[in-house]
Formats: sequence, structure tokens, C-alpha cells
Amino acid sequence: MLRIIAVLLLIPLLDVMLLAVLIGVVGWQLVVLAVVLTALVGMLLVRAEGRHTVRKIQRKTAQGDLPADELLDGALLLVAGAFLVTPGLVTDLVGFLLVVPPTRYPIRLAVKKWVVVPYADAKSRGFATGNVYIGGFPDEEGATDAGGSGPGGGSGPSGRGRRSDGTVDLDEDAYDVEFDEDRQ
Repeated sequence: MLRIIAVLLLIPLLDVMLLAVLIGVVGWQLVVLAVVLTALVGMLLVRAEGRHTVRKIQRKTAQGDLPADELLDGALLLVAGAFLVTPGLVTDLVGFLLVVPPTRYPIRLAVKKWVVVPYADAKSRGFATGNVYIGGFPDEEGATDAGGSGPGGGSGPSGRGRRSDGTVDLDEDAYDVEFDEDRQ
């Protein structure tokens, strides 16, 4: 979280420094013109890409598919629009990187890998990615097997052997069912 805040504070600082240098080199009129022009062109690009993304979302939902990538693209386009409206050339550059599809694709993959999947996995306790722990209680202190080999191996008294990937092996004794004749 601190890294995100540091990056969010670093971008305006870089913007101010770049604007100060450019004003000293080319004059304030050209710098203001460049900032306004990049914001206008960027917003036109965001609008066009947004319409394209909405059409892709509608097409996917009409086919019965989940438009996960398209929704993530829409979110990135919203962020790009916010960066492009913010005055400054560094924020406009970041906004353009998020608008243009060839650069948005790797950013979308990174956001999915490092933000969306870990968040969904934490909220669903592994069901989102299929990384579900099925052999006992993973957070329990004494979660070792009867063999004393820890959570990765051994077999317990019920004939179950837990592998390191969390799956459970059942030997043939685990399927034997005994009926109590007196309970009928």
C-alpha cells in the first residue's frame, strides 16, 4: 500500500519538475498548449476506446461469455481518463499508455496477475483459482499427520495420506464400511 501511495505522489512531483524545466526552455505558452492539446487528444482516444470496449462487452455477454478482460479494460480506460484530465505531461504519458491497446494489454495482464487474482483468491479462500486446501485445516497449529511428517505426507489413522499439493489419497481400507447389526 505504501508503494502505491509513493507512486501516486511521485507522478505529480515529476510532472511539476518537467513542467518547470520545459517552461524555462520553450516558454509557458507552448507548455500550456502542449498540456491542453494532449488532454484533448487523449480524451478523444479514451472515448473511442471506451465505445469499442463497450461493444466488446455487449458481444461477449450476448454470447454468454464472461467479459472479464473487457471489464478490466474499461477500468483501465477510466483511470486513463483521470490521468489525461489531470494537467501535466507525465500524467498524460501514463494516460496514453493506458489508452493505447498495445500497451494496455501487458498492463491488463499485470493488473490481473498481481491485483485481481490475489484479491479474488483471498476473498474466496482459493475457490477463484482452484487453489483450495482440502486436507484438514491449514491454519490449525497441530495440523501434522499421525506419521509425524507434517502437512506434506504420511498417512493418518483413517487411511488417508495427504500429499504436498493438498490432495488426499485414500487407501482401500478407507472404503470399507462396517454396519452395526444392533442399530437396525
